[in-house]
Amino acid sequence: MNNYIELINKKLEEFMPICYPQKIFKAMKYTVTLPGKRLRPVLCLEACRVFGGNIEDAIPTACATEMLHAQTLIHDDLPCMDNDDYRRGKLSNHMVFGEANAVLAGDALLSFAPQIILKNSKNLGAEKLVKITEEYCQAAGAYGVIAGQAVDIESEKLYLDEDDEQSFEILNFIHEHKTADLFKLALRTGAIIADADEKQLEAVTEFAQNLGIAFQIADDILDEISTFEEIGKTSGKDKNAGKLTYTSLCGLDKAKEDLNKYINRCFEILKENAIQSEIFEEILNKILTSVSK
Repeated sequence: MNNYIELINKKLEEFMPICYPQKIFKAMKYTVTLPGKRLRPVLCLEACRVFGGNIEDAIPTACATEMLHAQTLIHDDLPCMDNDDYRRGKLSNHMVFGEANAVLAGDALLSFAPQIILKNSKNLGAEKLVKITEEYCQAAGAYGVIAGQAVDIESEKLYLDEDDEQSFEILNFIHEHKTADLFKLALRTGAIIADADEKQLEAVTEFAQNLGIAFQIADDILDEISTFEEIGKTSGKDKNAGKLTYTSLCGLDKAKEDLNKYINRCFEILKENAIQSEIFEEILNKILTSVSK
């Protein structure tokens, strides 16, 4: 996993030169290259490997997925959204470059990322590039992370009830689109690059759905139980803002119980489909241990 992260960090540096106008390119690169787990690009590379592909072919797509993720973080931290001054222990993009430049940097990354794929993946052929671009646009747009963010904002201070079925439907919609859609993008594109068949694509999609929701439940738990030093952003902020989260709806115990169910389902999917990956298993175990204190 560390080898993947080193490779991704190296390629992100290569793909993101500082050009004129420098402030925008610096703002774009600032959030993309913040220290992080590089979880989504790692998933992309590993999906390519487990289905028999060459990870070199997946590097541009993996890096583009990380750029899209950074774009969502830049906009998510804005005062008009979640209004957070810190990200991964560093000042948020708008705190360094100003709100206007942060908006522009996010917008720029949205279109810059697929350019990286198209310019650096010509060996994949037109048909495969169209499929990858379609996956990217689906995840990045109004049917993907933007839909999740919109409903996340709408649900603030609604004070929904855990016994209300609609509350869970809204919460699942947020988690599925705001978080799981980028996991699907990473895993599905890696599999597509490796020429995975339909059954394998279905398996990796279900795996991504469960992994993404588990990751978000863990994030909701950590927001309540962790310090700034541990998570690199303001803790307890979601609760204070009246956001609809797994912990606000169900409480910590139920959140931890359901997290285990989603993680167990991920392990089952790997076993049922004979997908052997120490990387996937390591990621699942790390999510569990992150909330075990």
